Amino acid sequence: MSIVPGRAESIAPGVHRVLAPNASMMTGPGTNTWLLGDPPVAVLDPGPAVPAHIEAILTAAPHLEAIFVTHTHRDHSPAAQALKAITGARVIGRAPPRDGLQDQTFVADVEPVRDELFAVGALQLRAIETPGHASNHVCWLLEGERLLFSGDHILEGVTPVILVPDGDMSAYLAALARLKDYAPRAIAPGHGRVMGEPPKVIDALIAHRLAREHKVHAALAARERATLDELLVPVYADVPADRHRFARMTLEAHLIKLARDGRAAREGEHWRAA
Repeated sequence: MSIVPGRAESIAPGVHRVLAPNASMMTGPGTNTWLLGDPPVAVLDPGPAVPAHIEAILTAAPHLEAIFVTHTHRDHSPAAQALKAITGARVIGRAPPRDGLQDQTFVADVEPVRDELFAVGALQLRAIETPGHASNHVCWLLEGERLLFSGDHILEGVTPVILVPDGDMSAYLAALARLKDYAPRAIAPGHGRVMGEPPKVIDALIAHRLAREHKVHAALAARERATLDELLVPVYADVPADRHRFARMTLEAHLIKLARDGRAAREGEHWRAA
């Protein structure tokens, strides 16, 4: 059954989803906004500041006390400002980096630290520091249900873009491995459907990233030196051309990681194997 924007649907006890009407190549069917509590008293990833979406959130959760965000890319956090103005709810998340891609309207009342617990009615949310896709990214674990709200760190069916210079491939892979220590039962992503078997999902994502890293290094080793654009096609031959502008960002993130690992070197606009 398709997910319909604007309609609150129950996912687990005390967890409801409202899909934002912002479907695109980058957001898939749209941003998942999560309402927490019975009745809902918190929203997680309020999404874009679209009036119809804000109205849908307030209709389903008229007595908001808290607004949580995973990160401040513009499809996840802009509605926080309007919801706070209407409800007075406190905003919990990390300040936006200044990389030109973030929601600079976002202002947090509380910046969570790693493993900090927050009460949401009778529920508890744990903040898990997960930089990589964005430096201020936080996943949230619903204690008891062991449901992981993964934002853009883990997505259904696709791998997230690592947006340099703020994004970091080394940090991303380390955070993925760390998430397994929390033993989530299911993953509620920022876009797409809820996923079961989290260890299998996480292991597959790590394997995919390391396989892509191998392709990047092999493409470098086959050339004396190369630019990003010269590496893009051989490394991402399996990716449709209309997605190459996004793949190019992640390619650079892979190269930066390889350079840190002593396996690549940068010379101006060119890269070479080290």
